[in-house]
Amino acid sequence: MPVSKSNQINEIIRCGKDPVHFTNKYLKITHAERGLIGFDTFPFQDDCLNAFVEHRFNIVLKSRQLGLSTITAAFAIWRAIFYKEKNILVIATKLAVAQNFVKKVKVMLANLPSWLLIPEITSSTKTTIEFSNGSKIQAIPTSDDAGRSEALSLLIIDEAAFIRNFEELWTGLYPTVSTGGSVIILSTPNGVGNQYHRLWADAEEGRSDFNSIRLPWYVHPERDDAWFEKETRQMKKKMIAQELMCDFTSSGDTFLTAEDLDRIRTGCRHPIEMSGPSQGVWIWKYAIPGKNYVLSADVARGDASDFSTIQVFCTEDSEQVCEFKGKIPPDQFGNLIYEIATKYNGALVCPENNTYGFATITRLKEMGYSNLHVNDKKFLHSMDIPIGKIGFNTNGSTRGPILTNLEIYLRNSSIRINSNRLVDELRTFIWSGNTPKAQKGYNDDLVIAAAIACDLFDPNGKNENSTINVYQAMLNATAKVNNQNNGQLIPYSNQNNPLKPVGYSPQGMDSGNINPSFAWLFR
Repeated sequence: MPVSKSNQINEIIRCGKDPVHFTNKYLKITHAERGLIGFDTFPFQDDCLNAFVEHRFNIVLKSRQLGLSTITAAFAIWRAIFYKEKNILVIATKLAVAQNFVKKVKVMLANLPSWLLIPEITSSTKTTIEFSNGSKIQAIPTSDDAGRSEALSLLIIDEAAFIRNFEELWTGLYPTVSTGGSVIILSTPNGVGNQYHRLWADAEEGRSDFNSIRLPWYVHPERDDAWFEKETRQMKKKMIAQELMCDFTSSGDTFLTAEDLDRIRTGCRHPIEMSGPSQGVWIWKYAIPGKNYVLSADVARGDASDFSTIQVFCTEDSEQVCEFKGKIPPDQFGNLIYEIATKYNGALVCPENNTYGFATITRLKEMGYSNLHVNDKKFLHSMDIPIGKIGFNTNGSTRGPILTNLEIYLRNSSIRINSNRLVDELRTFIWSGNTPKAQKGYNDDLVIAAAIACDLFDPNGKNENSTINVYQAMLNATAKVNNQNNGQLIPYSNQNNPLKPVGYSPQGMDSGNINPSFAWLFR
């Protein structure tokens, strides 16, 4: 039925104010089975359109097959034809996706009533449509300089989590909308720690101007449990998390599963004391007389992006009792380690012996702390152990095994973790090929220190290299025969902890009879 001029004017005004009305009443889309149909949106799609109008910055975490690219195409058309001089850029993962976006736009435009398409189409290619009112819709694949020279009214980034070098791309793109443009970023999740994940996390926690929109599979009114069961029958857990559940953690190659991380997080608690540099020393339990402790340390320069960290575990309880994370010069870090180790019954201390760690170890030796981990059995008899033979080196082949063991201990609940800071690092600790490491832009200093600590005492008591053989070798190396004590082994005394061993070697050695007085070493 023909629409009267007055009704046309009223509809033009209404459509210009309301993209939901415009989309539902006038836009048509191509359905895979039904052909050309009217675009009857679902409530969650209407909510998205309204959010795009209300908020300048929007970030969408979505399940697949929700029609979000079609919704953004409709929104782009609405912006372009009802407003002048709107430069709209869509960035896609590849050229074919960009061309498909423009194809959707063309189908919608071709089926609009002629009286509603106020501006004329002046140019049309596979990737660009230009209008007589000065507006333009362009879709391009990802590139290092994509959109950098543009002054954009609307930027749409599709599947952002899968765009290579998205961090650098976003750094270059943000200035293009800084003068008033709008942004819509859409993606399914692709693990934690990437730029898309950071933008989403900041939006959810109110640390940015982005409005967050989460759309898991069940927001679609035509999907139920039966649909989900059928859809996921041949899908792996990672794919389900990524494609349907909007689960960042399970969608990536994380060190631990989402379930394990949630379980560990549930067991965390607030420290009973926060002290030290920048309140970075967190204490959950004070030292108990008669109990034994190990202290590991990851040493950083003190003024860069990495942190110096300390982990203290009780060997009897396999529990994390103290932790430090902060920026502190390596020599002053030695002072802090000395103080904490002394409080924990003269704990066995094992710093990472990297370049900066040498300064820390030197300071500990200057202060007379001798209960230090020795990594070479040849020097266990020595009274003057070289700096390079003290501590733990994670730069070589030792890093992988200690982290693999840490994963086993955490997964099997062999150790108790109390620190939320440590869990936060574990959430962004991933497998990159065969190498576990922090996601780009994140730290793993607490994780490394925890792995070293657990290697010192082995919570499971099954690793011969880090328990019976190691400690027996340590006792053999540091003991002396006391004739008045019938030849029993007595640890070498030192001023900090007279009855604690000096250190041990991580190499496997012969075991023998063990003095019952040292049973704590063989839990």
